Amino acid sequence: MAEGHSSDDSDLETHTEFSGVLSKWTNYIHGWQDRYIVLKNGTLSYYKSEQESGYGCRGALSLAKAVIKPHEFDECRFDVSVNDCVWYLRANSVESKQSWVEALESFKVESGYGTGSENSLKRHGSTVSLQSNTFSTASGNSFKKSSRNVKEKLAEIGTFKDILCRQIDTLQGYFDYCVKHAKNGPPFADKVLDFKGEALTFKSTTTAVIETLEHCAELMTQREESWRKRLDKEVEKRKRAEALSQSYFTQIQKIRNVHPGPDLEEGPHSVLADDEFYDALESGLDKMEEEQELRDRLKTGQMVPDTPPPSTSPATLHRLWPEIEHVVHTQIEIAKMGIGECGVGWQLFAEDGEMKMYRREEEVDGMVCDPLKAVHVVKGITGHEVCHYFFTPQYRYDWETTLEHMTVLETISEDTLVFLQTHKRIWPASQREGLFWSHIRKLPNEKDRDGPDIWAVVNNSMDYPGYPANNGKCVRIFLTVCLLCQTTVDPPKDGKSLTRDNLSCKITYCSVVNPGGWAPASVLRAVYKREYPKFLKRFTGYVKNQTIHKPIMF
Repeated sequence: MAEGHSSDDSDLETHTEFSGVLSKWTNYIHGWQDRYIVLKNGTLSYYKSEQESGYGCRGALSLAKAVIKPHEFDECRFDVSVNDCVWYLRANSVESKQSWVEALESFKVESGYGTGSENSLKRHGSTVSLQSNTFSTASGNSFKKSSRNVKEKLAEIGTFKDILCRQIDTLQGYFDYCVKHAKNGPPFADKVLDFKGEALTFKSTTTAVIETLEHCAELMTQREESWRKRLDKEVEKRKRAEALSQSYFTQIQKIRNVHPGPDLEEGPHSVLADDEFYDALESGLDKMEEEQELRDRLKTGQMVPDTPPPSTSPATLHRLWPEIEHVVHTQIEIAKMGIGECGVGWQLFAEDGEMKMYRREEEVDGMVCDPLKAVHVVKGITGHEVCHYFFTPQYRYDWETTLEHMTVLETISEDTLVFLQTHKRIWPASQREGLFWSHIRKLPNEKDRDGPDIWAVVNNSMDYPGYPANNGKCVRIFLTVCLLCQTTVDPPKDGKSLTRDNLSCKITYCSVVNPGGWAPASVLRAVYKREYPKFLKRFTGYVKNQTIHKPIMF
């Protein structure tokens, strides 16, 4: 620790210099970041690193009116605030945090400002000062101190009044003597001021000033009492709220190394604004896509031979078959419906070339569950190929970027599986999981009997013994998804053989997803608008890359 000196017209003060590395909360995207903090000449400044301290600070606070507040739950954290500007800081140990707090408080003692007392003035030494120049800086007694300081000033003014009155009495006696012994007679006496009257006036004035100040002190005391009562109520409300959320803060401390934050995360009482919530989710999704692109570049290209599903399903003997048959039939009929049929108010929310995406705004128990319908045409692939890569478990890690872990709980048949999928956590949302059956089948092409068959994959959430919903750290999502794919063949000319240039696939994608838990409605709709088109383009691009050098699968 080093000490520096500075001077002005009225005083010479010693200022403490203190520096070191602390963690500073930056924002909800980047969380806590190490910063080089410097306390010097009454100013708290921070730099990105000690090496960059010579290039100018990134921010600074004047400690003259700052409030230093240790955190109630985090022993290594303290906050420094000036009006609406707050720095959240964390030391790497309790001892280091205490050293910083003491250094900051020490400056406020030396400078004459106490924590929490923004309007107190520094008291300079004086030969006529009648009271001690020492001020206590304990923030908990700020109200009492301000009242005591005013009373001390009143006592000083009363003493000064007595001194001035004695001086005036002495001067009046001197001038009375001058008038009595004047050599020039009455003309001189007429020019002498009535100092006695002036003295009485001065006494009355000073008395009135003191009475006014006493009245001000009474008003301040009343105001302090009113503020104290309000403060007590706020403190009590805060204690009740923090008692309810203490367990939640404990959970945040446990996941600090993953997604740190000083305040609440997902939940109906989250302090995150919708735009901040969405920015955090968007950043997490972007990071997952970057990781997926890296994995794609590192892949060796080894493939497992494709095997088409059997023409008839052995799943008909399973206990779930009635439900599977009903849901599949219903979802295929919905997928075949055109936009606007049956009076359904679909809204176009995304369009990219031939891809168009529609949705209806619906909420269930306050949670956004907007039905989605997408129509997309992709050249060079068949409907069978699209559904094959969508259904087959071995490919899921390749195209589903949010997938953390996938397990096939039951193989009902080669065309019907039960999946349990855990998705990566995207802060500030909780981690999600889905448990559903998935069924793939081919349908005859009703419009063109000689044309390729239509293929479909339907996923639907289900209850499964031993895997209850929302029983652990993950929130269970509930979904119904239908992927309907129809192949169109443009016959080659001049007797040429059929190639992928002659193929196109019309993809109809319908989904209803209840994400469970809680998230702002505007955030979910913004995520849907961003992610669903990207998902379809990414998935169909993946299928094209996988099949480009393979035989055509009808």
